[in-house]
Amino acid sequence: MKFENVLADINGFGRFQIMIIVISFIGRFTLPCHFMLNNFIAAVPSHHCDISSLDDGGIFMNLSQTERLLVTIPVQQDGTPSSCQMFQEPQYHLLVNTSHITDAHTVPCQNGWVYDNTTFKSTLTSEWDLVCDRRGKNKATATIFFVGVMFGAMAFGSLSDRYGRRIMLLVSYVSGMVFAVASAFSTSYVMFTVLRFLTGFCITGIVIVSAVLSVEWVDIEHRKIVGVIDSLSWTFGNIVFSLIAYFVNDWRRLIISVTLPLILAIFTWRWMPESARWLIANGKLEQAHMYLKKCANMNRREESIHTLKTEVCKLQMMKSREPNRTYSYLDLIRTPEMRKLAMRTGILWFCIATTFYGISFKITGFGLNIYLTQFTYALIELPAKLAVLYLLEKIGRRHTVVGTLLLAAICLGINIVIPKEMSVATTVVAIIGKGFSSASFATLVLYSSELYPTVVRQNGMGYNSFMARFGVAVAPMILLLDDVWTELPQVVLCFVAVLGGIVARTLSETRNRCLPETIEDIEQKQ
Repeated sequence: MKFENVLADINGFGRFQIMIIVISFIGRFTLPCHFMLNNFIAAVPSHHCDISSLDDGGIFMNLSQTERLLVTIPVQQDGTPSSCQMFQEPQYHLLVNTSHITDAHTVPCQNGWVYDNTTFKSTLTSEWDLVCDRRGKNKATATIFFVGVMFGAMAFGSLSDRYGRRIMLLVSYVSGMVFAVASAFSTSYVMFTVLRFLTGFCITGIVIVSAVLSVEWVDIEHRKIVGVIDSLSWTFGNIVFSLIAYFVNDWRRLIISVTLPLILAIFTWRWMPESARWLIANGKLEQAHMYLKKCANMNRREESIHTLKTEVCKLQMMKSREPNRTYSYLDLIRTPEMRKLAMRTGILWFCIATTFYGISFKITGFGLNIYLTQFTYALIELPAKLAVLYLLEKIGRRHTVVGTLLLAAICLGINIVIPKEMSVATTVVAIIGKGFSSASFATLVLYSSELYPTVVRQNGMGYNSFMARFGVAVAPMILLLDDVWTELPQVVLCFVAVLGGIVARTLSETRNRCLPETIEDIEQKQ
């Protein structure tokens, strides 16, 4: 007897499963906010050197602000004032020389910078002057956060397979909230980066644990619905985040605002059940029986309770796990077919994450303000993910991932050849490409959880999430390649998307198939 047969008896998609989905949805809301947080808290406002030190008490004192900037800040080739240079002495002759041409000596900003607070009241940039020769530290804040996410994924994946899904979900909720709120009270750049690393490390447990927990409690027919709903929580979070960021333009308050929903998640955690699959696989038969009875009662299948005998759990345990066997990440590479599976899914997660975030992080340069771009990028995910719900049933998981990745690559390729003057066309194509990459990501989470067996499913998802966050950390570096050639980032992202599509083509289809329970299931299936 398989676990799917037990679920069929007690209703594999009833009120019990809907409760799990709702609780997971609440907890996952804050994740996309933190993942995209740097787009706003590390935004670089317009700025120029602080010129107050050049006030000589004479002519300078009687000039207007515009005239003061004219005689103290050099003009760049594009006609805009320099952000990082200033004249050593005021150049009063520029008041009558309208060409702004001068060979006067310039120096780096001597007394800090003055920032335009029109859009942002406060950012990391203005707080610690992360501009000019310190702009690398600004970019590093995002990379440090995602490095924390990378290692957190590995840690929570292993710990969830060892200690259970439910308890590690609570640990992720509480620790993630504590470190996130603490980061909002940072008094130095170093303190902030350390706390952001810890926030990323802890908060990633929410996504990899809740995704697996949801899938393990639903029947075959409704797994695709659960996968898409879980993915829609990210879309909802991104849409609301753009609105929150618009009204909360102070970086400290913004961090607290997007973290507070975790309080509700912690409160609702009491109703989150442990995975019965995990309990059975680990020999915790009485607890598994208890949760299965709760499921039957809530789904109004009381007549099936008498069939939920401990003997059924014992039968499942014999097929799920060797006695006293502890599984680890090494089990992903011990056997040949598991090794192939881990290699392929790891590359695929890296490619999709790099493509998705490479597009998502580029929210400037399209002629729209960053709030509208963020909102539009989030909104396009709705039709993309609803389309996934249809495609998963009609063409399956593998073809959906391959197709959406290749279509995202085509959009990236089109934007390489479209002239930059056609900003409207460039924006539309970029948004469509974001939709396709989002659809591939939504499919991948469900697809991967179906490919890995129960005994190492969290380890597998932890490893895959690690590879994805490695891709996220690489994405900002790819965008910096525009210094070499303007279109080079698009070319690289296009190549990565095509590579992902090729790798996805080598995976097996999981539509309408039972979840594998053991490594032997994977080895024998091939």
